[in-house]
Amino acid sequence: MCRNIKKLRRPGEQPTDQELHDAALQFVRKLTGYRVPSRANQEAFDAAITDIAAVTRVLFERLVTRKSEVAARQLVGTDQ
Repeated sequence: MCRNIKKLRRPGEQPTDQELHDAALQFVRKLTGYRVPSRANQEAFDAAITDIAAVTRVLFERLVTRKSEVAARQLVGTDQ
C-alpha cells in the first residue's frame, strides 16, 4: 500500500471529488514511477487519473456497510 494514499472511507460520509482525484493521482504516480509525465504521456496520465477517480466513486457508492444494511432493512420492514 502506498503510504501517501489516505483511507477515504469514513462512516456516513462519502469522499469528495478532490480527495478521489488526489488519491488517483498518487496511485498513477506510484504505478508509472513518474511524478510528472512527459508531454507525450500527459494525456494518458490525465485520462488514467480521471478514470480511476470515476471508478473509485462507483466503488464507494456500491459499498455496503453495517449501517447501510440496517437502514435498508428498516425501509422494507424486515429489521427484527
